[in-house]
Amino acid sequence: MNKQKVIKTVVLIICTLILLIGWSGTGISEDIQKEYVGSEVCKDCHEDQYDTFQKYSKKAKSFNSIQVMKKGLNETELKTCFQCHTTGYGQATGFRSEHETPHLKNAGCEACHGPGSIHVDSEDPEDIKGELSIADCEACHNSERVEAFKFKPMIFGGAH
Repeated sequence: MNKQKVIKTVVLIICTLILLIGWSGTGISEDIQKEYVGSEVCKDCHEDQYDTFQKYSKKAKSFNSIQVMKKGLNETELKTCFQCHTTGYGQATGFRSEHETPHLKNAGCEACHGPGSIHVDSEDPEDIKGELSIADCEACHNSERVEAFKFKPMIFGGAH
């Protein structure tokens, strides 16, 4: 094997390892380590916010909307609903099904604040998305959905 092929092979192996195990400082390892834990875990330290969210936020019962609409949807349409009505759908540790991940079946705390496993362990506010903006809401509440569901932002209106 010539020197150039050896270098390419080594670079390929290093890049593969970086993707598989992460490399601190690249942002890759942070994403790999964060896991969804479910809103019940948040309750331990954020009881007032949790209770208010459960009592007043429609997101806390968002899976019910899927159940109501399920009969009229095909599999692809149903999965589209999961993106906004569950927590972490499409992510490695996010919602998979009502039976496999029941603790993530509604759009809970982590649907907006991101996976909470590192924050739960460290209790460091820097390890979770604390301050949210309208732009964060627009991941689900975009112009198409706003018109369809007459969305009013609850970010400043008591969601928690």
